[in-house]
Amino acid sequence: MAGMFQGKVAMVTGSTSGIGLAMARAFAAEGADVMINGLGDAAEIETIRRGIETEFGVKAGYHGANMLKPAEIRDLVAGTESKLGRLDILVNNAGIQFVSPVEDFPDEKWDQIIGINLSSAFHTIKAAVPGMKARGGGRIINLSSAHALIASPFKSAYVAAKHGVTGLTKTVALELAQSKITVNAIAPGYVWTPLVERQIPDTMKARNMTEDEVKKNVLLAAQPTKEFVTVEQVAALAVYLASPVAASITGTTISMDGGWTAQ
Repeated sequence: MAGMFQGKVAMVTGSTSGIGLAMARAFAAEGADVMINGLGDAAEIETIRRGIETEFGVKAGYHGANMLKPAEIRDLVAGTESKLGRLDILVNNAGIQFVSPVEDFPDEKWDQIIGINLSSAFHTIKAAVPGMKARGGGRIINLSSAHALIASPFKSAYVAAKHGVTGLTKTVALELAQSKITVNAIAPGYVWTPLVERQIPDTMKARNMTEDEVKKNVLLAAQPTKEFVTVEQVAALAVYLASPVAASITGTTISMDGGWTAQ
């Protein structure tokens, strides 16, 4: 059966695993051709790409653009338009984290986090908007965080970048309000991903805790539900924001954080 995005193309940065891959698969499940991007073993990425094509009957491409390099980002957008024919849905998902007291925070880590979590979104948007305008519309979705709305200690670069994503989202939404291009951000709390899962054994040992104690008292300490957000839930919200029924939702950041920012 044809999905709601048949004939459309979605590009998701940082989509070779975790949230980004879940979003790419969700768009493909609704009929969109997809361009994935990210790091990892070349053979594993090719298996992922082929798997999307086989499972969903769509075209899937891969581009290894470094999100710290504007020229490569521009080539990613241009490559999506040339290989898949267009770009209708842009998802800025690529992100990294580093934790340190501000006085010890390495300069290069600050630059990397601001570059990948914030500046890359600016560069993809700048490159994608002309084509979206020419085609009469589009959707831009920025993957943000609960840290776009609140702060935590020792995460100065990440919190600054995610607050910046909120401002970028609002500004570009206003600029494109009459171009039928919506711009929104999704702000999850802690999401259950392989990256989070791999942190648990070391934390158990360091704090002499059980796995359940680490999950509830460390990772989910700030989330009232004491449950992780799932990648499928984030992907479903992205699909909704890209759908026709969300045409009047723009310039907003939607929280998906188990009540974290309600406190």
